[in-house]
Amino acid sequence: MMTVQRNLRVASSNHHETPKAPYVDDDNDYPLYKPRDMDAAYTRAGTRHNMKPEADQDGVWVNISSPSRTLDMSQHVSGTSNSNIAALRTSDSCEGDGECFESCIFANLAIPGRGDPVPNAAIGVSKDGTITFFGPQEELPVRLSSVHRVNVGYILPGLWDCHTHFSGLFNTDFPDIVGTHPSTCGALAARSMYEFLMAGFTSARDVGSYALEIAPAINVGWLLGPNIFGAGAAIGITGGSCDACTLPADWVYSRQGSDSNSGNPFPGVAHLVLADGVEQCRLAVRQQIRRGAACIKIVASGGVLSRTDDVHSRQYSDEELRVMIEEAHLQGREVACHAHGKAGIMAAVRAGATTIEHGSYIDDEAAKLMVSQGVTLVPTRTVAVANLSDLDSLTPETRAKMIVVAAHQKKAYATAVRHGVKIALGTDIVGVNPHSVSRHGRNGHELAYAVEAGLTPLQAIEAGTINAAETLGKQMPKKGLIRVGWDADLIALDENPLENIRLFADPNNIKNIWKAGLHVKSKSGQLLWPISAPKKTFF
Repeated sequence: MMTVQRNLRVASSNHHETPKAPYVDDDNDYPLYKPRDMDAAYTRAGTRHNMKPEADQDGVWVNISSPSRTLDMSQHVSGTSNSNIAALRTSDSCEGDGECFESCIFANLAIPGRGDPVPNAAIGVSKDGTITFFGPQEELPVRLSSVHRVNVGYILPGLWDCHTHFSGLFNTDFPDIVGTHPSTCGALAARSMYEFLMAGFTSARDVGSYALEIAPAINVGWLLGPNIFGAGAAIGITGGSCDACTLPADWVYSRQGSDSNSGNPFPGVAHLVLADGVEQCRLAVRQQIRRGAACIKIVASGGVLSRTDDVHSRQYSDEELRVMIEEAHLQGREVACHAHGKAGIMAAVRAGATTIEHGSYIDDEAAKLMVSQGVTLVPTRTVAVANLSDLDSLTPETRAKMIVVAAHQKKAYATAVRHGVKIALGTDIVGVNPHSVSRHGRNGHELAYAVEAGLTPLQAIEAGTINAAETLGKQMPKKGLIRVGWDADLIALDENPLENIRLFADPNNIKNIWKAGLHVKSKSGQLLWPISAPKKTFF
């Protein structure tokens, strides 16, 4: 991949001098790098008080969160696929020989994502947003002893939601899913992505929406949101959980069809697509990969929010499942299978699914099979609990199903945990209704539900970080662990989440967020926005 590097300096003069002593940020209300010539900085950047930032010479708007603090801006191309990020880094100062400084975060306790927590921890972060040191503060390398430092309470990797939908839908009934214009979906989804990130979720495995089409705007810096690792559309059968069966078939096919004969001018591009028979199934997988999918989502059983099907019904034959999973694996993609009923769960596991989504009727036999095949469960308890609290928002058909399935799902989750099934956290949040408890920004409830199902708080955090990242297999980025060489996707809290896992449910408890070294949230709120973006962008 071609690498582009452009530094947009906010401060001038003496930028290459080595700081004489560490610059400590105890109140955490500004970024990790403080330039020396503040007067020069103010001529090119607005302050928090007037909130009318000037544009720099490259037309980049700069907004800082204190009249006495600012930072540098740099654009780079990261090592992750399709990830040209114009970012504000934790530091951007270099020595005369070209070696760039690092910055440092001190924490009372670091929870690395997998492994034992580290008390009195230090984390070194490079200019390009990767972790250069992680360990006890007493082992801090000499090179980090005089760099700028931020002090936080409790730090851990940025959280993942590995079953979500940035749908941009106010109502999530199927006629709305199929009938809402994609431009409306995109506009509303952009807000969801921002709220998702501000809740401490730095990465998402989206399993059915237009997120893949929105992600480039995040990657180049036009929008502020999480890392998107999407499936494109969920793939389902005609008459099944992906089909808006109450609407005329021709009209539905014109929006959800997966081949050129369906009448869909953009075959395969939708929240949900329909594919029947081996050839259409293979084509549907290839279409999602063409869209840029990092994984594939298959609907292998009936659903709950679909009006006409039964959650216990299987919705693909063994041959159709095998072909789709085989095609995905040929292209280096793992497969998520929506499966509520046991028949769909067993069929998906035997066909080679990587994850079972929902798993509402997992019993001892199904759990043992999942363990033997190394299949991960993504329980999505959030959507069930949220819908139970707002049954009036559902249709009569889906309301009846939700009451029954949610009760079974809670038992199935505990059964899976008891048998040692690997858990990765996902919420199945779909809508953008600000009055709903099931909306992005409230994703952190899922960690508490994991503890209710039998995981320890430490295990719940692992399920919401590295376990979730590992569902992507070969497509997995270096995100989800605090480890040298991995991306500095980090979040910090003032209180200990191991003592109160429900802290994650309230975005206000997430005091600091770094996304690949970009400090996007501090105690004083959002630090800088908009971020600079290249003048020429190729999506």
